[in-house]
Amino acid sequence: MSSNIGPGRYHLTLTRDGHPAMHGWWDRETVARDRLRGWIGDWGGPGVRITLVDEDTGTTLTEWPDEA
Repeated sequence: MSSNIGPGRYHLTLTRDGHPAMHGWWDRETVARDRLRGWIGDWGGPGVRITLVDEDTGTTLTEWPDEA
């Protein structure tokens, strides 16, 4: 269990047409990746971008849709 009392390490953001629409934080990467898949299924569509970032390292772990 994390001793972090603030938001979790893994930050998921969803933008629609370039504007922030929702976000969430999780302590476990596996949970954040599960939520990423859920958000794609629930909210994915034209103009939507979903990004998962490791807030401890500042690394973008994945983005949807993938850049071609």
